[in-house]
Amino acid sequence: MLCSRCPIHYPLPKAPINKPFIRQRLLPSRPTCQSLGVSGSLRMEAKSNTNTNIKDETSKRLSFDFLTKKPYTPPSWASHLNPIPSHVFSLGHLPTPIHRWNLPNLPSNTEVWLKRDDLSGMQLSGNKVRKLEFLLADAVAQGADCIVTIGGIQSNHCRATAVAAKYLNLDCYLILRTSKVLVDQDPGLTGNLLVERLVGAHIKLISKEEYAQIGSVNLTNILKEKLLSEGRRPYVIPVGGSNSLGTWGYIEAVREIEQQLEFDDIVVACGSGGTVAGLSLGSSLSTLKAKVHAFSVCDDPDYFYDYVQGLLDGLEAGVDSHEIVHIKNAKGLGYAINTSEELNFVKGIAAATGVILDPVYSGKAAYGMMKDMSVNPERWEGRKILFIHTGGLLGLFDKVDQISVGNWHRMDVHESVPRKDGIGKMF
Repeated sequence: MLCSRCPIHYPLPKAPINKPFIRQRLLPSRPTCQSLGVSGSLRMEAKSNTNTNIKDETSKRLSFDFLTKKPYTPPSWASHLNPIPSHVFSLGHLPTPIHRWNLPNLPSNTEVWLKRDDLSGMQLSGNKVRKLEFLLADAVAQGADCIVTIGGIQSNHCRATAVAAKYLNLDCYLILRTSKVLVDQDPGLTGNLLVERLVGAHIKLISKEEYAQIGSVNLTNILKEKLLSEGRRPYVIPVGGSNSLGTWGYIEAVREIEQQLEFDDIVVACGSGGTVAGLSLGSSLSTLKAKVHAFSVCDDPDYFYDYVQGLLDGLEAGVDSHEIVHIKNAKGLGYAINTSEELNFVKGIAAATGVILDPVYSGKAAYGMMKDMSVNPERWEGRKILFIHTGGLLGLFDKVDQISVGNWHRMDVHESVPRKDGIGKMF
């Protein structure tokens, strides 16, 4: 390990991004601080900055680890869970930053901080990346040549899956839920759809009514069987990537948060349950011990308590979901349907803080959190809160007809200002 004063580092050998493999760590022996002539006092300084140096070295390696498959070692406090993933793909730009979020009208002595999982990568941004790191490692290990998954017409998970699959030379088949009026029409190029179609995902549309009657598991199995009959090797990922394997994405995220800051509470949107399961289990097992508050954006809290319990049982965690997470209803009019108040809230937060929330997940969760703070301020007073921004920016493009923003007018330039053709360069 190098100290902060050592200017030398050795890059890992580059690997082709289209052939996943387990990287072998074949590095030359690194020079010590003493061999570089660093004084004893600086060596002591280097020792005192061990944690900083570890982070620096980790950051250097991240750029070489991207899109590689690596053996996985769980946090010590999660080593009793079963099964433990054997490998993980590096898909996200991690760790994601945390910063103070200067929200207006907070209860007395309350701090809100923001975990920017929306910055985990542009095309792959959001919480789904953490789950896909484990799910796609399993898909490759099983010899899959294509991925099947399912979600709403503007599913962030489906978009992230389509991009990640293509990175790894896997075809992707997406079953997207839409209205019965639109199910026979070209779905267009708005938001997530544009990215999915650019990377060549195969899109299958299903009406909301058929989805409700058949179910996501049956629909993905139908497509899986069809692909098998054609000689393909499909790997099915459930809605939101939320199964027990995907849960490891946010168990691992807790290890990341542990190394950043301490918090009293964690707040996050709940759309399919996997993120909430990982965060709540990880927080309860680790030194973090933050209370997890989940705001459900579809279905009801009772459904998610049961679903999260199933994910926990799948890891033999031996805990009751009711004891490690508090789930509150924030779905409003329904999944991906917004009231004018919710959209105005998203717009107001952007104008006040510069943080853009998506309207389906984090927007509703933040709206629910602020509403609860207003109604029950004593519950939040003096608390240090971490809000997980789960991404979804592209979903805003589907709401442009419902959001009004002003702040524009033609610039007036007086006629006395000199004008000359060609003086302004059009860069």
